[in-house]
Amino acid sequence: MRRPDDRWARTGDRHWRGGVRLATGCAALFGATALLVDWDAGSLSPLRALLWLGLTAALFTVLFPVRVTAGAGWLAVRGPWRRRMVRTDALTAVRRYGDVSAHLVLRDTYGNRLELDPRVLASNPLIWHELDTGARRSVERGTLLQGADLMDRLGHSIDEETVRAVLKASGLS
Repeated sequence: MRRPDDRWARTGDRHWRGGVRLATGCAALFGATALLVDWDAGSLSPLRALLWLGLTAALFTVLFPVRVTAGAGWLAVRGPWRRRMVRTDALTAVRRYGDVSAHLVLRDTYGNRLELDPRVLASNPLIWHELDTGARRSVERGTLLQGADLMDRLGHSIDEETVRAVLKASGLS
């Protein structure tokens, strides 16, 4: 069992496995359908089968979700090609870009940068808690120069969503 003060304790996106299953299913369905249609048309050759399998792999790579993990003082996002990590207790800037498909950009004092979908924070309270705790430490230390107000607004919107979900689940709304 992990101790709450364990420096290496981490929490992850609880919906990541479902995203991986969805990406796998969509890619497999696309590949199987393409191969079957090509075979039924009588035009399937080894080269065309290789092309369809390559397109299936490309689709899987595009649909594969990033994995977000957080711990005491850090936040990491791992995609199919690379891993990005920032120190949340040493943030210098937090910015939000876009409206419909919004994403947060976090920068720390060590020059690290990562992009993150705010919906991941809303659906994973433990990740949000780690980020918020680290951002508060950054404000206390004076390193977070841009985005403290954005973190407050984001916290309020996440809290409102949580309250709505609790009220709806309890039948009060």
